[in-house]
Amino acid sequence: MDHAFWHSRWQNQQIGFHLDQANPLLVSHFHHLALTAGQCIFVPLCGKSLDIPWLLDQGLQVVGIELSPLAVKALFQELALTPEVEEMGAITCYRAGPLTVFNGDFFALSQTQLKQAQVGQIDAAYDRAALVALPADMRPRYSQHLTALTAHAKQLLVSFDYDQSLQAGPPFSVDSQAVQQLYGKDFKLSLLADVPLAGGLKGKCPAQEQVWLLQALS
Repeated sequence: MDHAFWHSRWQNQQIGFHLDQANPLLVSHFHHLALTAGQCIFVPLCGKSLDIPWLLDQGLQVVGIELSPLAVKALFQELALTPEVEEMGAITCYRAGPLTVFNGDFFALSQTQLKQAQVGQIDAAYDRAALVALPADMRPRYSQHLTALTAHAKQLLVSFDYDQSLQAGPPFSVDSQAVQQLYGKDFKLSLLADVPLAGGLKGKCPAQEQVWLLQALS
């Protein structure tokens, strides 16, 4: 994960990945997670996504991790929340009511810091823009760390499938085979949707947007 690249994107407001509404695929397929009010959902590389207030509106405890301090501060400001801030080594924790966001490197976040922030059981994860933001050589480490952090919690995953030779990432193409290789040993994978991305990827090449439900193997 090139920290300088992502810090630069936020510093220069090059955040085309940031939607101006909750992701319609989340809204359409959220029910597959079968969560109830008060349960906890983990959102990796969350930015200041409007998915977060939507999830809060469902009565959930939301826990995120984000590299950019600009994104984290903007998120709480836009939600009109004043967080308590606690330094936890290489990670800074921002907490306000049902929202907890860790600022720092995803790979530096540990179960110890989750406990220190009084994060209880994580009931689900939602990955819209994390896995697809990472190059192929980083994805196995990412998927393993996410699985460990969330204790094999069920997951709603949004990915892209397109001809990588036509367009450089991020977001990168993570096709069905790649999802199977990353998660198939630990989870039952169900493809919930496979739809054309309106206008193509960045308007340059056709792409499919896929929604996966991952459920831990018993």
